[in-house]
Amino acid sequence: MAKQRIDKLLSHQGFGTRKDIKKLLRQADVFLNGKQIYDPSITIDPQTDVLTIDNEQIDFTEHYYIMMNKVAHTVSSNKDGEHQTVFDLLDESFHTPYLEEKLHLVGRLDMDTEGLLLFTTDGELTHKLISPKSNINKTYFCVLEKSESEEHKKQIEELFLQGIEVGPEDNEPGFKCQSATVKWATSEQIQKWLDKSTYPKENVLENTTVALLTISEGKYHQVKRMFQAVQNKVVYLKRLSIGNLKLDTTLQPGEYKLLSDEDVEKLFL
Repeated sequence: MAKQRIDKLLSHQGFGTRKDIKKLLRQADVFLNGKQIYDPSITIDPQTDVLTIDNEQIDFTEHYYIMMNKVAHTVSSNKDGEHQTVFDLLDESFHTPYLEEKLHLVGRLDMDTEGLLLFTTDGELTHKLISPKSNINKTYFCVLEKSESEEHKKQIEELFLQGIEVGPEDNEPGFKCQSATVKWATSEQIQKWLDKSTYPKENVLENTTVALLTISEGKYHQVKRMFQAVQNKVVYLKRLSIGNLKLDTTLQPGEYKLLSDEDVEKLFL
């Protein structure tokens, strides 16, 4: 991040307009590298300079990367007139004018779908993850309405691997999916991924079939349409991973965390 004017940086951090910043510099104890400053036109290097306001150091993070365990019945949008949005779940510190303009979702999840959702201000990463050319794998935990026989499971595996044809839905035409892999969840995996979800565990009986589906695209209702094409129905859906990044199993539905540098690196691999 190159040097920038202090009033511009502080405005991005939610301290108000440039006029507000000018007033702040007169009324508060604002120190740059230990020296008090009053001039709003001073330029600083956010990477190396230390700025404090009333003894509180200001964090000039260049980009934000947030992982949320999306909860059902929330909309993957920053505004919705009827329903709670995933942005509503973020702390007030993420609702500054700058972040409300720059912070966005990397892809979406349907309203009733839970699991891994990413927010970022990094357009380069977003382009990488959502570009069809990237073929980024995404894995989903799918509770199915009907139990599957071992024979039909093998047929489903083969159909998905070959690239299954799905029918039209709403205004979306049918299409042939790219090759996808499906595995069948063990009781341990079912317990693990239902632990931090809103889906009642008692609804998953001994003979319930739960699939772990990995796809490299993300078309409209794709996972649900794939299982419809093999005469079944997804009754609960949760995204577990995007590329090399897996959902943090400690996050309760609706909770989120800032990604570590190590986690961010996984997204760029």
